[in-house]
Formats: sequence, structure tokens, C-alpha cells
Amino acid sequence: MEILGGLLPFVVMTGLFWFLFIKPQKKRQQERQQMLDNLRIGTRIVTIGGIKGKIIEIKDDELGLEIAPEVEIKVSRMAVGRIED
Repeated sequence: MEILGGLLPFVVMTGLFWFLFIKPQKKRQQERQQMLDNLRIGTRIVTIGGIKGKIIEIKDDELGLEIAPEVEIKVSRMAVGRIED
């Protein structure tokens, strides 16, 4: 019985840690992956560096962005911060 009493706080803390930190992080990762999977040509995005542009080309790990008329850059998919409304 003493062993169970000694393990109970550890089990409770592990459960709290899971629900407060790990589960929300996994949800955010899934939402981000879904956003990256749904990128299409013509979508306007903002990179994590704050560059705004329209997707003009999509490759495996790279996007072509038009950031101004006739100004194009290449960025990593992981550089996408959010989709612009």
C-alpha cells in the first residue's frame, strides 16, 4: 500500500503534464500540418519572417511566392506562418 501511495503523486503529475502540455501541442501540430497540406496556387500567405506573398509554385518542400509584381522568391514550406485572409 505504501508503494501505491508513493506512486500516486507521480501518476497524477504525469497525467496533468499530458493534458496541459503534450495533448495541446499535438493538436497544434496537426492543425499546422493540415494547413500546409491545404496550400494551393493562388493562396496568399505570410511567412514566419513576415513576408507576404501569393503562392505561384508548389514543390515538395519549397514554395514559389510572388511578393510584388514580377518579384518572386523561393521559401521552404516550413516558413509558412499563416494563411492571409
